[in-house]
Amino acid sequence: MPKRKIIEIDREKCNGCGLCTKACAEGALVLDEHKKAVLAKEIYCDGMGACLDVCPVGALKIIEKESEDYDPQAAFQHVMKTQGFEAAKKVHGVPKFHGHAPAFGGCPGSMAREIKRGALDQKENHAVSGASELSQWPIQLHLISPHAPYFKDCDLLIAADCTAFTIGSFHQDLLKGKKLVIACPKLDDTGGYVEKIAELLKSNTVYSLTVVIMEVPCCSGLFRMVQEAVELSGTRLPIKKIVIGLDGSIRN
Repeated sequence: MPKRKIIEIDREKCNGCGLCTKACAEGALVLDEHKKAVLAKEIYCDGMGACLDVCPVGALKIIEKESEDYDPQAAFQHVMKTQGFEAAKKVHGVPKFHGHAPAFGGCPGSMAREIKRGALDQKENHAVSGASELSQWPIQLHLISPHAPYFKDCDLLIAADCTAFTIGSFHQDLLKGKKLVIACPKLDDTGGYVEKIAELLKSNTVYSLTVVIMEVPCCSGLFRMVQEAVELSGTRLPIKKIVIGLDGSIRN
């Protein structure tokens, strides 16, 4: 793991005033049960040191240590959850917004966009035997914005990654007419997944919610996350659960 700049707190000096927690736009600093400043998560700290000048006792300093890279998307979701959208707009690394949807710098392939099917599926040179029913991008839970406009009024399908490769009729039988989010509860870093799904449900009119998972035990974790998200969102939206067998059959 490479070294990077990150905040360090001297607990002996910290007097629990909390000024640093307010100065940190990324929400990286919080007070623990002993009223001492701590890092909520290292990936929320951008290492810029905006908190240093407000500490009255000099308990904070920037050091270099081995740590995961600063993650602006994770910081944005954290501040969105704890402080709201206006505060989240100030998170370092979130350069501009379209409506409520953050446009993170980096890969252009992560840009939110709606896919108009119709004309695409009618092209004479369309070489795929089965028409795609995908109507938005991106679809991976790490990359989607819960405030993307195509979620505003939708039927939502949350699917484990492997399901689309297991059931041949995934597009026609499961995806058609729905917006899609995919995730893997075993291989993904699922921190923040529950909160992001909850934010999506709270911020949009979701008419129906379907969760598609594989029959393997680890896949049930995705269904549990969605259950927690529904409870956190306060929407009480019924969840339709579909389990796919390894042979491609629908087991329920």
